[in-house]
Amino acid sequence: MPSGLPKTLNELKLVIAEQHQSLSKRLRQVAQYLVDHPNQIAFGTVATIAKDAEVHPSTLVRFANAFGFSGFSEMQRLFQQHLLQESPSYTDRMRIARESLGESSADPVNLLGQFASANSATLDQLVSEIDMDALRSAEEFLLEADTVYIIGVRRAFVVASYFAYALRHAERRAFLIDSVGGLTKEQGCSIRKGDALIAVSFHPYASETQEIVRDAASKGVPIVLITDSQLSPLAPLASSMLIVKEADVHGIRSLSASLCIAQALSVSLANQSH
Repeated sequence: MPSGLPKTLNELKLVIAEQHQSLSKRLRQVAQYLVDHPNQIAFGTVATIAKDAEVHPSTLVRFANAFGFSGFSEMQRLFQQHLLQESPSYTDRMRIARESLGESSADPVNLLGQFASANSATLDQLVSEIDMDALRSAEEFLLEADTVYIIGVRRAFVVASYFAYALRHAERRAFLIDSVGGLTKEQGCSIRKGDALIAVSFHPYASETQEIVRDAASKGVPIVLITDSQLSPLAPLASSMLIVKEADVHGIRSLSASLCIAQALSVSLANQSH
């Protein structure tokens, strides 16, 4: 149980992360949904949220009680306050409203506008919410590494492959674990103390990435983790964790925020090399 009632959404997320392993299976399911869908929590009713999270409404109430709240609505106010006080604009709220009304079009011009608008809001939010200390420590780990290994599979592969490309142009030794021929484990065996590992992993957190991260961490290799949740199974192993919330339009998640982080770190390292 938390020692005090969380006063902000960030405080609540920290307490959820601390208590996550001790929660029941259903409460962990609620925790994952809350962290992944803060806007839906702010706008939704207990019934609609429970339906989306695939739990009974009473489970939401039990979850709120477990963290010291008298009821779900009291906890929900933290999500509403977060939008009112910390969101740089109303763009994200407008997007959620449009989706809830079922606005959709296959016309590429309309879709381009929706993706551009959602990504613009996400990038504004990235600058205001990214952990600056974690970003700086990530730079230090990568700067001190003999070789930087990078892994990211499926959707995350785009970010991982760009990282490898950019770091090589930054005159850093970089090796992409690309799993060609199913040789993920064999490629990861080359990681040794003195190197660093960049892991890009989003829900549902690929098992290949988890295996490489666990092996590298056991060797004392610093892990720079780019992920979408404090509840990522890789979070306890991260030396520096950068949490990104990508734009989501009609169920399609972008990679703009993650690529911006890759660009920022790569260019910073390039400047350090001269």
